[in-house]
Amino acid sequence: MTINIQEHMAINVCPGPIRPIRQISDYFPRRGPGPEGGSGRGFGEAATHLAPLALAPPVALLGATTPEDGAEVDSYDSDDATTLGTLEFDLLYDQASCTLHCSILRAKGLKPMDFNGLADPYVKLHLLPGACKPLWVYGAYIENTFVPIPQANKLKTKTQRNTLNPVWNEDLMYSGITDDDITHKVLRISVCDEDKLSHNEFIGEIRIPLRRLKPSQKKHFNICLERQLASPSSMSAALRGISCYLKELEQAEQGPGLLEERGRILRNLSYSSLRRGLLVGIVRCAHLAAMDVNGYSDPYVKTYLRPDVDKKSKHKTGVKKKTLNPEFNEEFFYEMELSALATKTLEVTVWDYDIGKSNDFIGGVSLGPGARGEARKHWGDCLQQPDTALERWHTLTSELPPAAGALPSA
Repeated sequence: MTINIQEHMAINVCPGPIRPIRQISDYFPRRGPGPEGGSGRGFGEAATHLAPLALAPPVALLGATTPEDGAEVDSYDSDDATTLGTLEFDLLYDQASCTLHCSILRAKGLKPMDFNGLADPYVKLHLLPGACKPLWVYGAYIENTFVPIPQANKLKTKTQRNTLNPVWNEDLMYSGITDDDITHKVLRISVCDEDKLSHNEFIGEIRIPLRRLKPSQKKHFNICLERQLASPSSMSAALRGISCYLKELEQAEQGPGLLEERGRILRNLSYSSLRRGLLVGIVRCAHLAAMDVNGYSDPYVKTYLRPDVDKKSKHKTGVKKKTLNPEFNEEFFYEMELSALATKTLEVTVWDYDIGKSNDFIGGVSLGPGARGEARKHWGDCLQQPDTALERWHTLTSELPPAAGALPSA
């Protein structure tokens, strides 16, 4: 009896077209206990019954819930995932303190990266999209060697040596996280292999949309690692820098509200009825853009209360050396009646201090009647709630705050 070659190879033996899939293993999902689990069908018969299932996504074949259902995808059995390993971690968004807590617990079954069949794994966290930095701060040539510059919104665990099942139990934290970040940002978690003699090697990554988190509720994840979407290199970093630069030029023509962020600043506002004046507290900054070739900045903060006819409203904090997350904890006082503040604008700018040349502008934000969003709300709440300290985070943009000429003169 002659057997058709298509039937012999179990190809296209069922009626209707067959939709191609990424891996042939998706035709043969791992079956649980049941009457079908012990079926002894032959190869051709198995393909006949299973081929129509290829129209469904692999996760549905295995009976696992999708990430949108809030369940961990720890039962996904694809060739892409099982060869890279799994990562277990917890995420917690603390809305009161504006912090994102990332607890990196452990990994299992990582892909061997070294000659001894093991790896030296560590975990990196990166918030996407991050603060857009100028092209020249992504790296520098020092003694003819390109040195990449670390980004402020990246965090990293310690390295575990010679293991494919590392245990970290490390808590990493992002400060200055707002509800808007939770809505729009994505947390990229990468597992890499450290190599002292050459470049570190990428193992796998996971991307978690922060909108999946609920305030003050810890969420546990145990997910298979995925392949890298784009290889990080000095060239790709330069292209990202050029992209950010062109985007800033385009958005600057459309309006300041669309500019990329340059970090966050935490400020405290309070109008004192006893002292008859505005108390401005500069608490700290987070995730500032790096302006120096060493990957850091030497930031300080300047404040103005405009219109400033007498030019006496300038205040300045001290300089914090080599940091992208400075803590200032300084206060300034503006003696003024509460009614007069209704036409004023508080201008706050962050600068990078340089010796022997002009200081670099990092970012700024304005609070007043002409502001938008959270900045305007913070200013309005301060005027409506005297003798109450109001502490909130604000986003720094790459545009200098508008001059007082846009507001009614006092």
